[in-house]
Amino acid sequence: MPDQPVKELPGQPLLDVRDLRVTFRTRRGSVTAVDGLSLSVAPGEILGVVGESGSGKSVSMLAVLRLLTNPNVTVSGQVLFRGRDLLTLPDKEMRAIRGREIAMVFQDPMTALTPVYTVGWQIAEQIRAHEQVSRKVARARAVELLSDVGIPDAASRVNAYPHEFSGGMRQRAVIAMALACGPSLLIADEPTTALDVTIQAQILDLMRELNARGSAVVLITHDMGVVSEIADRVLVMYGGRAAEEGPRQAVFHGPRHPYTWGLLDSVPRVGGTRLRRLPTIAGMPVSPDSLPEGCAFAPRCPARHDRCEERPELAAGSGNTAHRDACWLPPDDRAAQRLAARAGPEAGAGAQRTDETDREMAP
Repeated sequence: MPDQPVKELPGQPLLDVRDLRVTFRTRRGSVTAVDGLSLSVAPGEILGVVGESGSGKSVSMLAVLRLLTNPNVTVSGQVLFRGRDLLTLPDKEMRAIRGREIAMVFQDPMTALTPVYTVGWQIAEQIRAHEQVSRKVARARAVELLSDVGIPDAASRVNAYPHEFSGGMRQRAVIAMALACGPSLLIADEPTTALDVTIQAQILDLMRELNARGSAVVLITHDMGVVSEIADRVLVMYGGRAAEEGPRQAVFHGPRHPYTWGLLDSVPRVGGTRLRRLPTIAGMPVSPDSLPEGCAFAPRCPARHDRCEERPELAAGSGNTAHRDACWLPPDDRAAQRLAARAGPEAGAGAQRTDETDREMAP
């Protein structure tokens, strides 16, 4: 995989998203899928973006890359990449950035690959779109990339069509395409979904290898276990908004937002006390067309109170200023509130499980 020198301003984020909003115009009116999201990614950092389906993770990243081209979609805010606002760049400049400086691994590799062209041809075309090289050189690099991502007998499999690859091999082929030009930022949308655990481990190793070469990674997932293994920082999203963000250890050791509590508590554990029923988050995820005026998680929150009618903003509590959350609960009372929220018929087991989850999942 070719290395690409990264030139960054000292202390400046590689990607800086400010007040991003994505609105869809429907027959029933406007629907807000991303509501004032702000995030940043430093050079060489791995950011894990987690949340349930429908929380706005994928839509926000598609908006960052300006892949939401439907006239019924409105995107506003700022997306600064190396100081340039991607939302205002001409289409030609944006096409030059996609694939070369920012690459994306889509959730479904079968739909990300064109079925009527061979895998090798598609990787070679990705290379030739951004570099002045011959077809022969591009094809040779495609073989090298497929070999790097663990495709056996890459020299012959380069001529295979997507349907001739297994799900895991297709995912690795898509990653090979994303790595073709040595991007400074890789956005991976659920790259381990529907893959068996051995293939998941291989995909995560590829992410680590890319990161070791100096590239930043935004990893979109609903799997808190994956995030605990690879991420430097964690962003928890709910209802198109940021619910909590901070360093990995801070979020896993001391989660502050009730939604993060629910995500961590609902992860099945191999060891420890066996529970009769796995804890779940009550209710259904909020629909983008019915976002409340206040806290988006309030209808499902076990610690809901009167002030939740007012929308909270991300703010740092006592201690770590890099660890922020959007919740009105008193910062110094979160641990007690979490235990109280777990109270019920299995309160004792729940409290023990909460401690085990934090201890086992935290790095």
